[in-house]
Amino acid sequence: MKRLVLGLGLLCVLVLPAGIQAEDEARDLAGDEGIPITSHVFGDLPVREIGPAIMSGRISALDVVDDDPRIMFVGTAGGGVWRSRDGGISFAPVFDEHCQSIGCVTIDQARPDTIWVGTGESWVRNSVSVGDGIYRSTDGGRTWEHKGLPNSERIAEIIIHPENPEVVYAAVLGPLWSAGQERGLYRTTDGGQTWEKILYVDDTTGCNDIAIDPQEPDIMYAAMWQFRRAPDFFTSGGPGSGLHKSMDGGRTWRKIQDGLPQGDLGRIAIAVMPSRPSVLYAAVESGKSGFYRSDDLGESWRLTTTEKGITGRPFYFQHLVPDPRDHERVYKMNTFVQVSTDGGENFQGLGGRAHADGHAMWIDPHNPRRMVLGTDGGIYISQSRGSSFRHVANLPVSQFYRVSVDDHRPFRVYGGLQDNGSWCAPSRSEAGIENRDWENLGGGDGFAVVVDTADEDIVYWEWQGGNIRRQDRRTGEDKDIKPLEWEGGPELRWHWNTPIVVGNGPESRLYVGSQFLHRSTDRGDSWEVISPDLTTNNERWQRQAESGGLTVDNTTAENHCTIFSIAESPLNRNIIWVGTDDGNLQVTGNGGRDWRLTNKDLAGLPAGTWVSCVEASRHNPNEAFATFDGHRRGDMRPHVYHTVDMGRSWTRLATAEIQGHAHVIRQDPVNADLLFLGTEKGLFISLDRGRHWARFAEHMPPVGIRDMAIQARASALVMGTHGRGIWIMDDLEPLRNLTRENIESGVALLASRPAEIRVPRGRSFSPGDEHYAAPNPDSDAVIAYYLQKRHLFGEMKIEIFTPEGELLTTLPGGKRKGLNFVTWSPRLKPPKVAPSPVLDPSTSFAAAVGPPAPEGVYTYRLTKGKRQYEGSLEVRYAPDYPHDPAERAAQQKVVDELYGMLARLAYVAEAAVDLRDAARQRADTLGEKEKLARKLRSFADEVDAFHSTLMVTEDVQGIPGVRKLREKVVRLYAAIAGFGGAPTESQVQRLAVFRKEIAAADGAFGDLTAGKLAKLNKGLQKKGLAPLELLTREAFAERER
Repeated sequence: MKRLVLGLGLLCVLVLPAGIQAEDEARDLAGDEGIPITSHVFGDLPVREIGPAIMSGRISALDVVDDDPRIMFVGTAGGGVWRSRDGGISFAPVFDEHCQSIGCVTIDQARPDTIWVGTGESWVRNSVSVGDGIYRSTDGGRTWEHKGLPNSERIAEIIIHPENPEVVYAAVLGPLWSAGQERGLYRTTDGGQTWEKILYVDDTTGCNDIAIDPQEPDIMYAAMWQFRRAPDFFTSGGPGSGLHKSMDGGRTWRKIQDGLPQGDLGRIAIAVMPSRPSVLYAAVESGKSGFYRSDDLGESWRLTTTEKGITGRPFYFQHLVPDPRDHERVYKMNTFVQVSTDGGENFQGLGGRAHADGHAMWIDPHNPRRMVLGTDGGIYISQSRGSSFRHVANLPVSQFYRVSVDDHRPFRVYGGLQDNGSWCAPSRSEAGIENRDWENLGGGDGFAVVVDTADEDIVYWEWQGGNIRRQDRRTGEDKDIKPLEWEGGPELRWHWNTPIVVGNGPESRLYVGSQFLHRSTDRGDSWEVISPDLTTNNERWQRQAESGGLTVDNTTAENHCTIFSIAESPLNRNIIWVGTDDGNLQVTGNGGRDWRLTNKDLAGLPAGTWVSCVEASRHNPNEAFATFDGHRRGDMRPHVYHTVDMGRSWTRLATAEIQGHAHVIRQDPVNADLLFLGTEKGLFISLDRGRHWARFAEHMPPVGIRDMAIQARASALVMGTHGRGIWIMDDLEPLRNLTRENIESGVALLASRPAEIRVPRGRSFSPGDEHYAAPNPDSDAVIAYYLQKRHLFGEMKIEIFTPEGELLTTLPGGKRKGLNFVTWSPRLKPPKVAPSPVLDPSTSFAAAVGPPAPEGVYTYRLTKGKRQYEGSLEVRYAPDYPHDPAERAAQQKVVDELYGMLARLAYVAEAAVDLRDAARQRADTLGEKEKLARKLRSFADEVDAFHSTLMVTEDVQGIPGVRKLREKVVRLYAAIAGFGGAPTESQVQRLAVFRKEIAAADGAFGDLTAGKLAKLNKGLQKKGLAPLELLTREAFAERER
């Protein structure tokens, strides 16, 4: 490692370009007041969730209807509540309007349409979110009502009184990062209208578990836990922890101690055995953690084991699940779930293969072999008491820490997940984005994943604590490239979530941060240190080796005084910003020779607040945005700042509209005033460079967004959520054009990206209802417009015209307030095919898709009541379309001719059927004895015989396998139209044959009708009957319209 001697000197003076020396000059806004907005402005702006589901994510709680196991509710660490109605074959989110961090889920088993949810995860690792109270649904999860305890932050357990559903107990763990009095055990006697705190110790001790005697519900047990997290430390245990018992339904309590460890206790899990309620089990964290059993209703306890397999990480695994029928059998959540079959004396693994880190389990009371397990990797279902499991691979609740994109077509998304490694996937795939499209790059907890700018097959990924790897995706080979300590140098401090950043431009330039900024220009084979220690280097904040409290837990999760955010200016590679987890925001203007602290005594920002993101502007080299996150010190406010003078002064951008502590900010590369902010409560958007904000609320839950990346070529915003996987906003053009003028106008037509013609692709695959596939981005033409008010009266439609001005189609228009989007598939109508009574799989659906519309600029007309507005949209071939213009032209020429052939055949067939049926109807009118009737029937039979030469007409049971001219032309059309390039020589030759056969058919039909039709009509005229009329092509076209 090459070490540079650096100092915190003054930056060299940077000459500012004219027009960007002051913040008011940097903002290009429509007036001084900016653009005030609310969430309705975004209207129907689409966004899509692409998973992944293959590795799912952390399950914090679950419950199943005991008498109908098809119905289950799953609570997730950061992705809300999901419901299955088919035993876990499929799931749907049911909590998207509410807090996404779930602590517990409890079904009222006597009234299973009633479900209680406590928000705020109780498995209090360093990355947990926060809750906002307790909710209840009385209609099976369709709607939810907030039922109080808004400041509880996290609720660990809810128990419903078995005899009175209005009586409910809530174990409130309370705040993790600060003291708080809304914690302890609460009870409601009126269904959640009011709550009474019935057990409380102090403002640092919460209730983490409760149990009730199923036979004597006045007998209750409660575990109290003293705990606290800080950015640099976690402590579990203290004098407040303990096990308590009530004999009168919670009115009075006493502490249980007989046989339990002396001294400070930590987290305790308790279980009352349903088959023998006098038997209780407890997993107790103490100076010597162990597993305990009571046979006298908890009055006395004895230690059964201190096996490390069941005492590890109590803050994360302290949960017991009793077997419903066997009081000697109890399950303990752990890294790998353990079970005892001898009353807690011995434990062993279940045997089945499931993801590590179990947190929740349901056991069928009617069949204890059936169980549902929730882990860090999702849901697992067993029919064999855990000796084998089926993974539910359709729950997209993964927790991303960081995301990035490449410039491939289609672009790929990369990211690292909590306890589920590092992954990448395409943003588009042939049949939607399926589990099989996700590629695993590495294991552990995944964090930053970035692609080398000079070679997109070189990927950098990491696992916790700065363990950085370089992978060649061509070979799958990994190389450890983590910078190591040098002789005489200090120990390097690596964050749990170490930043990895590639430089801008085509050269390979890689940055990583310890307490120093490291840079490599040879893909990590060597490193140079280009900064001094950029952190506070506060020794009081470097105590991770002691972290954990009663149970040491030094996993690098509390490593502190480290670099967390790095940004190189896209406009000047010598300008580099660095933010640290202990509150320093530093900048260099000369590639690292000198550094300057920019945020000392920043107004409104508590000292030491974590720099969660720094974003260097793509429009002004001296401009940057920064977010600071103080939630780890109990400060849940958003902190967002902006500078236009390289940090010499800052403007606060946080407004009252922003909810949740701030994680990440991104500036649009096209419109400098368009900002995206990710907080713990979702996505917020500003149209005026941060003066006003509004949440993007309608199509996205309030999920924590930890990172975002903008794919500039595709104009797409990629969001990495910590609980709902990856979300993509595929077209930023409408937002870029939401000026104040457009918002204040009644109707504004907005630009959107061109429609792209792609080769239709799919897969012949029938995986069943458990299969997960996320949607592809829309390739259709999108007409975007803004309505200041909802349209209520009068017509609302959109007419689309060809480049030549011919009306092509008419579509209904969106009427909502805000952004509206109307899509048009840039394809012509499917070809007209003469109807057949025969179902032949090889031809019946072969012409179901029309050919693509020609490239060009199409106009459209929006009619709103009596007013009309005109705009244009472009249809073009996708840049990665695999065939050149000459090949496309050859294909289009042939497809157009076949399209016309099918229309000609359809016309002749319908005209023939009309004549046949009309002739038979006239003959029936005349009667059997009339000579003219016999002539009419003879003519009808000739026409019918001709018709049968064009197509299969026999109505048979089954698949006849017979194909005539219609069927053959359809098959040739499908074969050529389904391939975007030139047809084969054989196909062109076949077309020539059909050309002759159709011409012959036209002639034969003309010969058939020319002479006989006139004679028959003369006879009909004499009889006073209507003549037989040959269907004209114009009349046929009118029928089609």
